[in-house]
Amino acid sequence: MANPVPTIFSRPRRAAARARADTLRQRPGAARFVVEGMAEDMLERLAFLRHEPRRALVAGDWTGTLADALRRQGSEVVEPGELDEEQPYPFGELDFIASLARLDTVNDLPGALIHMRNALAPGGRAIASFVGAGSLPVLRQVMLAADGERPAARLHPMVDARAGAQLLQRAGWVDPVSDCHTVRVAYRSLERLVEDLRAQGLGNVLAAPGAPLGKAALGRARDAFTALADTSGRVVETFEIVTLSGRRP
Repeated sequence: MANPVPTIFSRPRRAAARARADTLRQRPGAARFVVEGMAEDMLERLAFLRHEPRRALVAGDWTGTLADALRRQGSEVVEPGELDEEQPYPFGELDFIASLARLDTVNDLPGALIHMRNALAPGGRAIASFVGAGSLPVLRQVMLAADGERPAARLHPMVDARAGAQLLQRAGWVDPVSDCHTVRVAYRSLERLVEDLRAQGLGNVLAAPGAPLGKAALGRARDAFTALADTSGRVVETFEIVTLSGRRP
């Protein structure tokens, strides 16, 4: 009997985080650099590979950048409003699948990669990008300072590029590639960092999250953040973007 998949992430919390992000993104100056960068990177990869899909699925690109570019190239593009990556895809064979900032919070990542592979036509290609291990070291340090001797679960476990390569092989992808690049963003306040995370749907969706920070703990978090500032009063946070790509045999 197969071992049950552990429930690390909450589906209702993930849906609520994405709904909140949809609202926050309507505000002037809302952050969009994570998904925007992923979309631009995918277009560069497709151009390098000279892959021009006839039928493509784009999930998670709320900027519209990737879908618009594919349509200009003559592709039929499917943009599902809701997509459960841990279930078989309800679409016919696809020549290309793009997943942006979605696979980092699925409970069964190997299963999600298998479903993605199975949704492709033979020889079809997929690219999935998400925030991976090495991300948010400042926020991790600040939260540890806030919690003191009793650290709580506040940030997600994350996948690194090496583990990603192993997962692709396990899922039966051909020509598997797993790599990563780093994005660094400077902040003047902890509140703005948290705001950017929420606006991009990157907030905590753990099934068993820690209790909300109290007033004293929040004060310790702000002090810890300020202590990390450079001479300009800014703190640089890191986002590591892991990208997995490959083909169906």
